[in-house]
Amino acid sequence: MSSATIVNLPRISREDLAKLVRDKEPGISIIDVRDGDYIGGHIVGCQNVPTSTHDYRMPELVRTLADKDTVVFHCALSQQRGPSSALRYLRERERMSAKGEATSGEQGKDAAKEQKVVVLDGGFTKWQEVYGTDAELTEGYVKDLWDDSW
Repeated sequence: MSSATIVNLPRISREDLAKLVRDKEPGISIIDVRDGDYIGGHIVGCQNVPTSTHDYRMPELVRTLADKDTVVFHCALSQQRGPSSALRYLRERERMSAKGEATSGEQGKDAAKEQKVVVLDGGFTKWQEVYGTDAELTEGYVKDLWDDSW
């Protein structure tokens, strides 16, 4: 079982992630786990995988993201749902590796070792404070929904 916990999960700053998104880094995938609060904007190129779908979507997510170098999870604040989802993802990768299920054409632990799983520090709330109106980085942004919230 993974030694990762919510406390020691690696974080990525909004500035570092913004650079990767601007550069259209092909080895990164951004997973937004917000449920109904997904409205009002999201990071360009992210996938919305609501926490309510994790029971049945996590194995599929592990398989489809197996070729990515870095997977970034986030929610609104990245205090609970984002980190919990990242941990669940890591544990599912380990489970699938232990069972010998193929990931990106490779078997087992080698694929799991090569992928970095991180959490966006401050979540979308902090992201939108700086990049909400930047159309190169944020899609579907509705400023009024974020004013005086959180």
